[in-house]
Amino acid sequence: MERHIDIRDYDYPLPDDRIAKFPLEERSASKLLVYRGGMISESRFGDIAGLLPEGSLLVFNNTKVVRARLIMHKESGARIEVFCLEPHDPADYERAFAVKGSCRWSCIVGNLKKWKEGDISIRFECGGKPARLLARIEERGSREHIVRFEWDADLTFGQLLEYLGRIPIPPYLNRESTDDDNTRYQTVYSKFEGSVAAPTAGLHFTEELIDSMKARGFGFEEVTLHVGAGTFLPVKEQDAVNHPMHTEHFVLSLSALENIRRNTGRIAAVGTTSVRTLESLPALGWRIRRGLQPDDVTVGQWEPYDIPDDYTGADALDDIIAWMRGRGVSRIKASTRIMITPLGFRFRIATNIITNFHQPQSTLLLLVSAYLGEDWRRIYDYALRNGFRFLSYGDSSLLMR
Repeated sequence: MERHIDIRDYDYPLPDDRIAKFPLEERSASKLLVYRGGMISESRFGDIAGLLPEGSLLVFNNTKVVRARLIMHKESGARIEVFCLEPHDPADYERAFAVKGSCRWSCIVGNLKKWKEGDISIRFECGGKPARLLARIEERGSREHIVRFEWDADLTFGQLLEYLGRIPIPPYLNRESTDDDNTRYQTVYSKFEGSVAAPTAGLHFTEELIDSMKARGFGFEEVTLHVGAGTFLPVKEQDAVNHPMHTEHFVLSLSALENIRRNTGRIAAVGTTSVRTLESLPALGWRIRRGLQPDDVTVGQWEPYDIPDDYTGADALDDIIAWMRGRGVSRIKASTRIMITPLGFRFRIATNIITNFHQPQSTLLLLVSAYLGEDWRRIYDYALRNGFRFLSYGDSSLLMR
C-alpha cells in the first residue's frame, strides 16, 4: 500500500510564551483538557478520577531519566558536552549501568569541531581521593558517535552519571537544568534508569493522587520503555512517511501482561510512550501466531499496519502470555520503531489516552491525530485560546473516543 502524509497538515502556531519553561509548584494543579466523544471541556488534573471511566486500568511507563549530559574538557580547556543516548558495550541497560572501569555508549557530542582527537576528561573527588573520567571517540557517525568512557573511581557507570551528569531537559526549554529539574523531570513512580527524556504525561501524578485513585477502585500497572532523544527529532521530510523512526527499548513482565489482559477495554495509557509500548504488543503476538520469535526483536515502523484487522489486542496478549508461560519466561524484552499515524492505524489495546500537548509537525502529534482524527485541531485550538501550557512541563489532556 502506498502511503503519504504531508507533515504541513499537522502544523499549528505555537508562540514561545505558551511553552511551559518550568513546572508548576504542585504537580497535579495543572489544567486538564477533557475530550469525550467529540465534546471538549476543561478541569484540573487532580480531579481526573472523576472523569475517567470507573474501573480503568492506568498504564504507567516507569522508566527513569538518566543524568545523561556530561560537561567535559580538553587539556586546552575547550568545553565539550557529551550526551549519552544508549549503551553500546555492554548493550543491555542493566549491565551498562552496573559496569565499573569502562564502557562504550552511543552519544551526541556538542562542540564536536573542538574534539578532533584525543581524550577529554572530568576531574573530581570520590571518597576523598582524586579521580578522573576520560572519554574518547572510537567511531564517528553523522549524528551519533561511539564514545569509550574510562574511570578510576570505585563507582558503577550509573553512579558516575548520578554524581557527574546533568538531567537532559528538552532543548526547546532554552535554559540550563536546575536542581529542581532533578526531581520534577522524573515521575514519582520512576524506577528503571534508561531514558534521556521523561514520559511527561506522568509528571502530573502525585503519590497522594495515585493512592486516592486506588482507594476509588482504579487499577495501576507499569511497563518500561526507555525514551530516546529521537522523541525530540523534528519531521524534516515533507512526506512524513519518509521520516525514519527512532528505536526505543521496552520491557514488560508476565504479571503486567496478565493484568492488562484482564482489563482489556478499560486501558488508560498514561503518555505516548505507554501507548507505543502497548500498541507494539500486537506485532509481537502476531509474530508468535506465525511461529516467529517475539523476544529481543524490533517492531518495524510499519509492522502494525500489516496485522489482519480481526486480530485483536486480546488475541495478541493471549498469544504472548501463552508463549511466556510455555517457556517459563517472567518478562519479555523488545524494541519498537512503530510510527502511529492517521494512515489507518488501529488501536488494539489502548482505550483512552492521557497526554500533554505536543510540538507542531511532530510524530507525537501524528499519534494524537491517529487516535482523534481531525478533531485534534479543535482540541489544540481550544487549548491555545484558553490558556493551556504546552509541551513537557505543560498542561495535560484526557482523550476518550
